[in-house]
Amino acid sequence: MSKRTLRNLFNFLSIDMAIDLGTANSLVYVKDRGIIINEPSVVAVNNKTGQILAIGEEAKKMVGRTPAYISATRPLVNGVISDFEVTEQMLRYFIEKATTSSKKTFGFASFPRVVIGIPCGVTEVERKAVRDAAKNAGAKTVFLIEEPLASAIGAKLPIQDAGGNFIVDIGGGTTEVAVISLGGIVASRSLRVAGDKLNDEIVQFAQKEYKLLIGERTAEAIKINIGSAMPLKEKKDMPMRGRNLVTGLPEEVVVFNDDIQRALDRSVKQIVLAIKTTIEETPPELLADVMTNGIYLAGGGSLLRGLDTLISKETKMPCKIIDDPLTSVVRGSGLVLENIEQLADILSKDEDSDFPA
Repeated sequence: MSKRTLRNLFNFLSIDMAIDLGTANSLVYVKDRGIIINEPSVVAVNNKTGQILAIGEEAKKMVGRTPAYISATRPLVNGVISDFEVTEQMLRYFIEKATTSSKKTFGFASFPRVVIGIPCGVTEVERKAVRDAAKNAGAKTVFLIEEPLASAIGAKLPIQDAGGNFIVDIGGGTTEVAVISLGGIVASRSLRVAGDKLNDEIVQFAQKEYKLLIGERTAEAIKINIGSAMPLKEKKDMPMRGRNLVTGLPEEVVVFNDDIQRALDRSVKQIVLAIKTTIEETPPELLADVMTNGIYLAGGGSLLRGLDTLISKETKMPCKIIDDPLTSVVRGSGLVLENIEQLADILSKDEDSDFPA
């Protein structure tokens, strides 16, 4: 068999994939197959032996329920790697899970070529950490794409045209605000206030108002069910269960949406301020386009009730939540894989890259 034939076979069996390595959830898109993995970015580790006990959905079930020698944690904080070795293990788990079908069919699968979404404000050291973790986990070639660009592509915005596209991606660890034109970011803000911070605001509210200690999952459930960015016409309430910090006993109180809205107000205002600051830095010609096209919201945080209405009111511009905002980054990264010839310029490439083949 000739070298050329071997190379063609290798490229055929090589699996190209896109990964949204999020603070809260990680998603994997495989070329020609779509999104095949959507699991929490949580890893359970035995602290005595260093053994990885569970990753993803199984690990999330353990959060707040483990004995002292087991920790169920997120290896990414504010969109960047905080625990390199655990992140590497998590990436290896996702990559191997994605390549399982090819291994079953052909007996093996070559190391894949991977596109990974990263926040736009990360340092070169943090970029290198993502690349190294992915390569150590089995990736052949690693490409990075800034999350606002990926979200805009996932929202089918015309980012390569000479017009202004305003995207706000509110994830678990960071809020990415960007104005995009001609395939590049013209003005941007990366704010470490997002879904996790909103959860923390609810935890702090429960401690301050009710002397009640609640867990992160309880706070997130409250945010999803009755949380809002501005007062609602209809009243909503929900039981909040935790441990009374005074008596040490379990307790349940009923909280209302108005209380949660006030608890979230400070963080919501910070997000709105970041959007306004980015608008101030946008060139007038592009701002004219944004006034016509509006501001697009992506990421799980964009689903907070009333957030789009509040942003529209504060900026005096239309504001829209894109379709399926939770998967916008990985869908956009996947579209780059599917159209690599046209979109290769927006990727941050490895020095030894041979992509596209």
